[in-house]
Amino acid sequence: MNLRRDVFQAIADPTRRAILLLVASQSMTAGAIASNFDTARPTVSKHLQILTECELLEQKQNGREIHYHINAKKMKEVADFLEPFREMWDDRFNKLEAIMKKYKPKN
Repeated sequence: MNLRRDVFQAIADPTRRAILLLVASQSMTAGAIASNFDTARPTVSKHLQILTECELLEQKQNGREIHYHINAKKMKEVADFLEPFREMWDDRFNKLEAIMKKYKPKN
């Protein structure tokens, strides 16, 4: 059975978000990633598997080691999907700020 993982379910988990932040600047092995967490290595491996299945991370074999790195194309797809929502909330907060400034009590 081939499970289709949802990218938003994957990034809903705080550990997986932390993993994405770790590998955002440099590729890392599973062991290097796991050393940053107080959980069992198999748990981190499961998180890496989910992120890889969602194509947020890519694997590259380097000798006996597998290095994980961000899939920038997939991250951009996620960012592009979220952008209209960010713009909508920015607009709403800007309108609220304008209203609050209008009714700000004078000292």
